[in-house]
Amino acid sequence: MKANRSDRPVIRPLPAIDRARQVTDALADYVEDARLQAGDRLPAERELMAALAVGRSTIREAIRHFQALGVIETRKGSGTYLLKPVSRATIHMPLSFDAAHLRDALLQTLEVRRGIECEAGMVAARRRTKKDLVVIEEKLNAMERVHLEKGTSGPEDLAFHLAVYDATHNPLFRQLLEQMRETFERFWEHPFDRQDFARRSFPFHRTLFNAIAAGDAEAARAETLKILDIVEEDIKEMSK
Repeated sequence: MKANRSDRPVIRPLPAIDRARQVTDALADYVEDARLQAGDRLPAERELMAALAVGRSTIREAIRHFQALGVIETRKGSGTYLLKPVSRATIHMPLSFDAAHLRDALLQTLEVRRGIECEAGMVAARRRTKKDLVVIEEKLNAMERVHLEKGTSGPEDLAFHLAVYDATHNPLFRQLLEQMRETFERFWEHPFDRQDFARRSFPFHRTLFNAIAAGDAEAARAETLKILDIVEEDIKEMSK
C-alpha cells in the first residue's frame, strides 16, 4: 500500500487467495505506511471490508489474530485501537504481557516454557550430533565460568538454551523462541531486582547436558523440569 497524493495510505483490494493472511499483511502495511502509534484508531470494519473487497468474517478473523498477538484492542462502541506499532517486517510479532503484573506474567510464560523446553530437551537428546554436543558444552562452560565469577550468568544461560534448541534440528524451536524472545528474556534480566533469581537451577544445566549427551530423552526432560521448577519456586517466593 502506498500513499496517494494527499499522503493518506491507500488500502487496495486483494486477489482471491488466502484472504485472512492477506488482510493481516495489509493491516500491518497500513499501520506502517500511516505511521500509526499506540493509541491510534484503525479504520472501521465497514471501511476495511470495502477497501480490501473481503467479507466481514475475514476482517474479523484478521482482527482476532492481532488481538491474540496483543497489538490491538477493540473498544465497544468506539472502535479498534493500536496498542503497539507493527509492520510487515514484524510479521512474526513478539508476544507481550503486562509488565505491571510481572509475577503473573512470568508464571504464565513459564507454562509455555515448560512445554517447549521439555520437548526441546527430549528431541535434542534423540537428534544431537557430535558437533551439537561440542557447541552445547562450549555454551555450558561459558555459563559456568561467568556464573562462578559473578554469581549470575543471564546471557550465557540463554545461549545454552538456544544451543539445545538448535540441537533439535527443528528450526521451529528457535523460531518460537525468537517470536517470544522479548517475553522469555524477562527470566534472564533478574526479575524482582534479585541477582540470585533461579541461581539454584545452575547445577542442573550440567546434568541436562549429560542427559542430552547420553541420548537419554526422559532424563533430559526430568532435568529440564528441575530447572523450571526452581524458576517457578523463585517467582512465587521473590514476588511476595
